[in-house]
Amino acid sequence: MPKIYYDKDADLDVYKDRTIAVVGYGIQGRGQALSLRDSGLNVIVAQREGGPNYDKAIEDGFKPMEAGKAAKKADVIMILTQDHIQGGLYRKSIRRHMKKGKSLAFSHGFNVHFDQIDPPDDIDVWMIAPKGPGALVRRQYEEGKGVPCLVAIHQDASGNAMKDALAYAKGIGGGRAGILETTFKEETETDLFGEQAVLCGGTSELVKAGFETLIEAGYQPEIAYFECLHELKLIVDLIYEEGIKGMRQRVSDTAEYGDYTRGPRIVNDRTRKEMKKILSEIQSGKFAREWMRENKKDRPKFNQLRKDSEIHPIEDVGQRLREMMPWMKK
Repeated sequence: MPKIYYDKDADLDVYKDRTIAVVGYGIQGRGQALSLRDSGLNVIVAQREGGPNYDKAIEDGFKPMEAGKAAKKADVIMILTQDHIQGGLYRKSIRRHMKKGKSLAFSHGFNVHFDQIDPPDDIDVWMIAPKGPGALVRRQYEEGKGVPCLVAIHQDASGNAMKDALAYAKGIGGGRAGILETTFKEETETDLFGEQAVLCGGTSELVKAGFETLIEAGYQPEIAYFECLHELKLIVDLIYEEGIKGMRQRVSDTAEYGDYTRGPRIVNDRTRKEMKKILSEIQSGKFAREWMRENKKDRPKFNQLRKDSEIHPIEDVGQRLREMMPWMKK
């Protein structure tokens, strides 16, 4: 079991007379910046002018600035932009300001682990990764609770990297729930695998395959949508709250028996073999290189895949059926 830290293990005073720059005011950036500020820490925000995130930062009382300016002023630079732009942003605006005694921080290890960012040896490099979206981080903080975080140290030039990282996690509420120790390698590779094989790739393909199977067998698309997509949330919520065992205790015995006897026929040895192949591609850096090449070419494959997925019949059926569910409207 990993080592777990709590509020008692962290001291916000390590940030006395120091400045934290949050680079990127998206959902994660906003949740972290506001919570750090409410914890009494000195926070500045770097956000490109001209977009809704820039306006939101101003509305929240920050004075957003260019990333280079923020990096120059700050002692800790937390980069929270999307993975594919972090490397370029670092080289263009941040690298020249990373002087001895400063810290470079992340909430995902992708760019450091896959050598898109190569920090100088005389700075601290660490990660605090909340295991939830920024909006949840913020909401839990405001309620006096917290979202569990991962902590990892890549470089400890000062000898205080862990103290700084834990204090940062405490500042966003993570110490209230627990801060689990890991490595950049472990966090990055497991995060990518989870997204590709289970949470996004695996789930979306399983849903579409089930939907298509029922349609091809002559069932109504609306009924197929309810059974293969809509009700997925009910099951996921049960798993989220009670684990797989708890979910099985709350569905019918018929569903539970079908789970035990038919589930392994869907996720079988062939599926597991492909999962291992996907993990190998992540571990070797093959996926990271492919994704970075795709971005350098202006995303031709990505854009086509997105376009094709948006015209799948399940999207049209779902849009119509969700109109019947006013509780879903924001």
